[in-house]
Amino acid sequence: MRMSADERRVAVLRAARVEFGLGGFSGTSTDAIARRVGVSQPYLFRLFPTKKAIFLATINDCFDRVELLFDEAAEGLTGEEALKAMGRAYKSLLDDKATLQVQLHMWATACHDDEVRELARRRVAALWAQATRLSGEDDQRIMQFLAAGMLLNVMAAMDLPRVREQLGEALTGLFERQP
Repeated sequence: MRMSADERRVAVLRAARVEFGLGGFSGTSTDAIARRVGVSQPYLFRLFPTKKAIFLATINDCFDRVELLFDEAAEGLTGEEALKAMGRAYKSLLDDKATLQVQLHMWATACHDDEVRELARRRVAALWAQATRLSGEDDQRIMQFLAAGMLLNVMAAMDLPRVREQLGEALTGLFERQP
């Protein structure tokens, strides 16, 4: 059975998440993405006009996944309980490290690329607004919550969360309000 173009786009984004997660924008070839999907490069460029378009779509896809995760986790909750549930859900991304790694590569690329920087700003602002809307917490608490997520991204990049004996309770309480 042949895949539709929309199904192929989803497959490309899944492959791009892995490849960009490993090599970032500069270190990832469109050939590697095409091979991972099982399509030719010319077909890849029929779906996405440029490598940058694939990268930007991958960033959007990663943020869409996090936003969906937050919506599902916080359903029916408010305040600190909503943030705790969203934090636990975000930690589940440790099993899908590529999403977290794409975010890290996005920050690095945003340092020198205006288009990536603008997308990053827009998507982080939307994530901030979503966390505020779902929890009802103030800006300071949302900043702490998002900072904990950023720390988790860095820890995932170094594979630290897998060293449970070193982290103990620190990982468990990462998203909770600190006194």
